[in-house]
Amino acid sequence: MSLEFELSVVVLAAGEGTRMHGDLPKVLYPLCGRPMVHYVLDAAMALNPQKVVLVIGHKGEEVRDNIQSRWPRQNAEVDFAWQHQQKGTGHAVMCAKEALLDGDPDVLVLYGDTPLLTGDTLLAFAKAHKEKGAHLSLITTVLKDPAAYGRVVRDPRGNVSRIAEARDLTPDESHIYEVNAGIYMARASLLFDLLSRVGNHNAKGEYYLTDIVSLASASGHKVVAFVCEDEGVVQGINDRWALAQAEETKRRALLKDLALSGVTVRDPSSTYVDSGVTVGPDTTLEPHTYLRGSTTIGPKCSIGPGTEILNSKIGGGSRVWMSVIEDSVIEDGVQIGPFSHLRPNSLIKTGALVGNFAEVKNSEVGLGTKIHHHSYIGDTDLGQGVNIGAGTVTVNYDGKHKHRTTIQDGAFVGCNANLIAPVTIGEGSYVAAGSTITHDVPQDALAIARERQVVKEGWVSRRSKDNGQGRNQ
Repeated sequence: MSLEFELSVVVLAAGEGTRMHGDLPKVLYPLCGRPMVHYVLDAAMALNPQKVVLVIGHKGEEVRDNIQSRWPRQNAEVDFAWQHQQKGTGHAVMCAKEALLDGDPDVLVLYGDTPLLTGDTLLAFAKAHKEKGAHLSLITTVLKDPAAYGRVVRDPRGNVSRIAEARDLTPDESHIYEVNAGIYMARASLLFDLLSRVGNHNAKGEYYLTDIVSLASASGHKVVAFVCEDEGVVQGINDRWALAQAEETKRRALLKDLALSGVTVRDPSSTYVDSGVTVGPDTTLEPHTYLRGSTTIGPKCSIGPGTEILNSKIGGGSRVWMSVIEDSVIEDGVQIGPFSHLRPNSLIKTGALVGNFAEVKNSEVGLGTKIHHHSYIGDTDLGQGVNIGAGTVTVNYDGKHKHRTTIQDGAFVGCNANLIAPVTIGEGSYVAAGSTITHDVPQDALAIARERQVVKEGWVSRRSKDNGQGRNQ
């Protein structure tokens, strides 16, 4: 579904969000890994708008920089208008007037804190606006408990006449459960004419966008309400609890989409997947799995339980369980875990294994190489078919600089070995268990770097006698 007319979009994102009780601009609070204003912009782009104007104010530079650097659709035209003083929502829209001077487009006004808003909802709203010949349209919804939301007051013929604040309702209006979602559409000329007549005679001395409804109705303009049946779609985020509820809704929707595409989600209540994560078919997500950022999971994988993967790529047929992976690439048929930690810039090639309590950082692990347990591999290039024994450490840091270790194809490193970088372990060579290697090991060689074992028979008894004590005392 697409529009047959052009429009522009104004997104209000200047508020302080004091009820969030934090330093971050309200519209940048994350929901499923993305700032909530990103979702609003995504929904707006479904209408293929002529222009998008984001009204910024509180920490506006931070909001602008985030959109310019992190919003995926950076090729879309987004202008920024400043509301330097917080004088209300009506004043915020007026701040966008100069950016909308070209022609007299239809203007859609949105809020940057409605992250569950969908493009389909906005398309239906815009089409209804035109089909009903409305001069001013607004989205409304019906709540079982409207609380402090502004109510939609209609005249005896059912036409919208005004928006009433909860505290201003008359006894005859107390039964109204239809509330204003704060989303409007009108021609630019009408919108700004109405806003020019909005006063600030209220307790806060602010210019309220809601006042344009009564002004339009009193002037004989046709005001139409588009009732959204799903109240959650248009609900704004005013505090952290509302953010948590919205995140739960969005997360379940993301998991449902994955499940319908062929992914098994074993326990949706304990599985967390960010927006933008992709998962291949026939993959199973076990409980307590967290897929963050730009992560991509291939087909036929088993991920979890107890696993977090951030900005990483996991190849098909791999298993990752009870482990953490950050900013790394895992090829096909790899097993990670349990209790492994892959730190940034690690590449684990096909068929490799990283096991119990192994840590890998800024390293390449070759085809079929095995790091079974209790090892640290940092700044290392491992060839294919290498065996890393338990307790092996590549000692990469000298206190000032990092150095690399190279372990070539087919090498065997015994348990509890320390490889002091920079050092190279040659192809097919062996490093004896307990060795501390400080020099290169040639191909096909055995390196032993430990003190020769000394056995002193009878030493314990003599020591006890010299101390004047029996062995069991």
